[in-house]
Amino acid sequence: MSAVLKDDRITIDEYLQGELDSEIKHEYIDGYVYAMAGASRNHDRISKNIDRKLAAHLDDTPCEVFGQDIKVYVTDAKFFYPDVIVVCDDKEGDTYYTDKPFIIIEVLSHSTQRKDRTLKRLAYQTLASLREYILIEQDFVEVEVCRRSLGWKSEHYFLGDAIFFESLDLKVPVSEIYSRVDNEDMQAFLQRKT
Repeated sequence: MSAVLKDDRITIDEYLQGELDSEIKHEYIDGYVYAMAGASRNHDRISKNIDRKLAAHLDDTPCEVFGQDIKVYVTDAKFFYPDVIVVCDDKEGDTYYTDKPFIIIEVLSHSTQRKDRTLKRLAYQTLASLREYILIEQDFVEVEVCRRSLGWKSEHYFLGDAIFFESLDLKVPVSEIYSRVDNEDMQAFLQRKT
């Protein structure tokens, strides 16, 4: 990032301009930028599996699915890159970010899970448009769904369950979200099937 202020903070405009020029994505929190690490194969598989399921369901609707390159603008002090976002009726939004996510999905890793479960969760829940926040483990099979309609109380889903996306009236089997994912839970699941 260019144009650094005295205490290493940068403005939102500097951050947004820097992201256009940068080969590495950064999240922006209270004036500071944090470089994002690359994703593992399992992380990418999960993101793509859920992206495909949602996109197929939302075809010919006003809602659209975006991947890891669209930022969510939470407040005037935070921009995050979720793994998957569903956006509905945001035709007038910015080209590179949205402040009206309908669903946000984060695939957890050792390095991100603490921030995803705390800072991001609390920040995302302040967005009036958000209906569901979903956290997906990559190292074992567990999906946590937090819904506005239930006061953001967590519901947990495992192999054999189907996740209900209440806001989209869609059920997706957990096993399909973890298709091709290589972890101990999936290895045992596939062995039982054969």
